[in-house]
Amino acid sequence: MNTHEGHRKRLKELFLTNGLGGLADHVIVELLLFYALPRGDVNPLAHKLVDTFGSLSGVFDAKVEELMQIPGVGKNAAILIKLIPQVARSYLISRTEAVKVLSTVEEIGRYAVPLFYGENDEVAYLICMDAKRKILGCKQIARGGLNSVNVTPRKIVETALSLNASHVVMAHNHPSGIAVPSREDEETTLRIAFTLKMIDITMVDHVVVSNDDFVSMASNGLFKKLEDNTGGHRQC
Repeated sequence: MNTHEGHRKRLKELFLTNGLGGLADHVIVELLLFYALPRGDVNPLAHKLVDTFGSLSGVFDAKVEELMQIPGVGKNAAILIKLIPQVARSYLISRTEAVKVLSTVEEIGRYAVPLFYGENDEVAYLICMDAKRKILGCKQIARGGLNSVNVTPRKIVETALSLNASHVVMAHNHPSGIAVPSREDEETTLRIAFTLKMIDITMVDHVVVSNDDFVSMASNGLFKKLEDNTGGHRQC
């Protein structure tokens, strides 16, 4: 066994014994690179990736094209790196599939947060439910850029009707900021909620997600405007 093979074996055994806890970012990247580059010393390349992108999350958030600009990182290695946050996201979403009913704001938040794990763009989802808040389906309804996503009432209505929903929750993320709705977020939400109300579909909430945090517009009192027959509708 050569030196590199012995080093790889030791790191793998260390992971099997202790997990990733306590390991430096470059060591975690090195472990991953073992499976894209099966031969040679990938420690310098792991250091280079972390130094270039600033952190472990920076490496995973980098675009494939950016990763491939690092000498030694081919397409296979770049794809493997990009798979990690997406696999983690799918894993977290899979864990929420056991959730059948969203009765509280906390349950809505726990269900919504994993939808955006590893996303670098603003994305919007519609969670469709029946009258008892049982989940009928969750559909991505729009994808935008880093700072905005365009959601149309027509798309919301079509999605809700396709699943025969009577109640819905909107969710979108702020990947580059904090989980605070903008004025535009609130105005768009009221327009959509009013449109849905006209066809007897209730918008229960619209949550904004950033990392592991979320803010509920319903909890902030936004939907009370819809209950005000003298003001809320006209403001939309």
